[in-house]
Amino acid sequence: MTRAVTAYVGARIFDGTAMWDAHALQALSNGETRIVKPQDLPSDCEINALDGGTLSPGFVDLQVNGGGGVMFNDAPTVETLATIAAAHRGLGTLAILPTLITDTPDQTAAAISAVTTALDQKIPGIAGLHLEGPHLSVARKGAHDGTLIRPMQDSDLRGLLDAANHIPNLMMTVAPESVTNAQIRAMADAGIIVSLGHSDCDYDTAMAAFDAGARCATHLFNAMSQAQGRAPGLVGAALDHGGVASGLIADAVHVHPAMIRNALAANMGPSDVFLVTDAMATAGSDITSFTLNGREIMRSEGRLTLADGTLAGADLTMPQAIRVLVEQVKEPLEKALARATTIPAQMLRRAPSLDRVDDLVWLDNDLSKACWVTEL
Repeated sequence: MTRAVTAYVGARIFDGTAMWDAHALQALSNGETRIVKPQDLPSDCEINALDGGTLSPGFVDLQVNGGGGVMFNDAPTVETLATIAAAHRGLGTLAILPTLITDTPDQTAAAISAVTTALDQKIPGIAGLHLEGPHLSVARKGAHDGTLIRPMQDSDLRGLLDAANHIPNLMMTVAPESVTNAQIRAMADAGIIVSLGHSDCDYDTAMAAFDAGARCATHLFNAMSQAQGRAPGLVGAALDHGGVASGLIADAVHVHPAMIRNALAANMGPSDVFLVTDAMATAGSDITSFTLNGREIMRSEGRLTLADGTLAGADLTMPQAIRVLVEQVKEPLEKALARATTIPAQMLRRAPSLDRVDDLVWLDNDLSKACWVTEL
């Protein structure tokens, strides 16, 4: 018999879409949850009284390069994936797409193999794979190694289509300069989440790629052609095409809060903007530097940079990104939470559960930390 065994009261409850005030969250004996009025709780239910804050589904992050002191590029193994996923779970993230940035074909193959094995072994938190490159534009390479950027060949496409048979949530960031619309269509037809990024393409080229099947833009505003009055660029195309969702690094470093506000208002929908951390090895760690493709990345004052000052990923957690949206962009908390939970989950072919008690986090009043409900 399914019954309520625990209830949490005293916090607001975000159900993935709406916010509930003055309600209780019931945890049932089968792991499911219900939102009810406190007076409707059964008398034998254990009550956990919380001091404010918000109960929410755990976060879903589609762009995670590292964590726990390690980078996926440095060692694309199951052990690395477990370390990264554990580091992000400690920050309230339920599911990640570990991200391999531009690298050699051998490293790409190793990453595909490692994620395939991790999924088979059900490593907690690993939802799939994000390959950010190598089929990008050198003109917008950012922190990627330009010597490894190259056009997509038939053999690359065959490898990706095969990988999609084993990795249900496979995301691929590409630039139209290095792939054809036919290749984009083939990937999309195979269930690959094709995202445009690290590209200097113009508006018309981007819109054609989106019409061919690309349905996402990678870290909006960063490493892409910008929106101008006579040339909307990739930024303008991503916001103008209703079928395109955009990842956003909301750390107030990669994108100014005023521009975030403008982008959220301009996005056509129904596909929406979602949060990513673009996290590096520093996530869940106190390290002050690390290496990426043999180059040192320094951590200082909330920034990660190469020696020349180029931003190299973000020193960001999901609670911090949510706080930026709420406090600096002035977005309602329920919408900011949706951008960290249900909206990115909707991008996935196989999405994680977000409504069981094991999947829920408690955010404190300051939006500074997240704790798992079952650990309160």
